[in-house]
Amino acid sequence: MNTFFEQNATLLLENPELAEAFQKIMILQKFSKNSILHESGKVCDYMYIITSGVARVFYYKEDKDITCYFAAEQETVTCIDSFIQRKKSKYNLEALEDLEVLRIAHSDLDNLFESHPKYEHFGRLFLQQLYIDLVERIDDLLLKTAQERYETLLEKKPHLFQRVASKHIASFLGMTAETFSRVRGK
Repeated sequence: MNTFFEQNATLLLENPELAEAFQKIMILQKFSKNSILHESGKVCDYMYIITSGVARVFYYKEDKDITCYFAAEQETVTCIDSFIQRKKSKYNLEALEDLEVLRIAHSDLDNLFESHPKYEHFGRLFLQQLYIDLVERIDDLLLKTAQERYETLLEKKPHLFQRVASKHIASFLGMTAETFSRVRGK
């Protein structure tokens, strides 16, 4: 699966000024496995570009933790509800492996776009990709069977099945552990 940055690498390569501007606002940061990068109930001030490792976004419902997003190398992750709207998030962000990221502060990104309106094009492309991913996720959950959701994830992100606990994948797919085991066995 192509990630946003792979899809738009040409934009960065053709605009060294844009690439340099992003490099100036990115900070390399490391998190150990099981670290919480963002806790629900707080405003999310950062987005992360993962250089190594896997992270997930999840929330709690009736004492169950529900995974709603995974990100791995060259993908971005944040608690988007809070990052964009500047409100307290209902989501948590967790490192599922030791994680190395490039961290971008909301304020730095906002300042970059405000001081260089020509860079907002990149921001718009990023938001369009988030929208597309969200629509595909909703379609998967509403229109596909458990088997189809499993096959779609296996096709798009096969690496997750070796790197992420089955309980998190089952949760992401909207299945019980038993259903996941049955579907996986087919």
